[in-house]
Amino acid sequence: MAKEEITPSEWQIMEVLWACGEPLTSFEVYKRMQGNVDMSMRMVRVLMNRLNQKDILGYTVDEHDSRVYHYYVQRSREECVKEKSRKFVDSYFSGSGTNAMAALLQSFALTDEQIKELEEILEKSKERGTESTDKEGEPHA
Repeated sequence: MAKEEITPSEWQIMEVLWACGEPLTSFEVYKRMQGNVDMSMRMVRVLMNRLNQKDILGYTVDEHDSRVYHYYVQRSREECVKEKSRKFVDSYFSGSGTNAMAALLQSFALTDEQIKELEEILEKSKERGTESTDKEGEPHA
């Protein structure tokens, strides 16, 4: 079964939890979002429950008050970004990473430093690609 995608509203909650790096209650998440995001406390709870159902968040029950849950992330930001990126490429570029990268690169003016950084990323990707092929040049399954 495919993993359920994180919605934009759920992503805002995840950003708070990723930035904090430790378990938070729904109220603590709500307080940290105030001023930046217009979302009710009730909606924060609903979205955190959905994230838990999607196995993106886990929780522990407070030892002093069983009505209080401390939510923690079960997937890193990097893992979620990679998953979202793959789905984006599949949806808009028929799975072609090359076409997706070309479109992105043509959409932005890059500094020499950014170009150098991209070249380093491509070189690392090239090295990984070489390591993952067998003697006949076929990719490993």
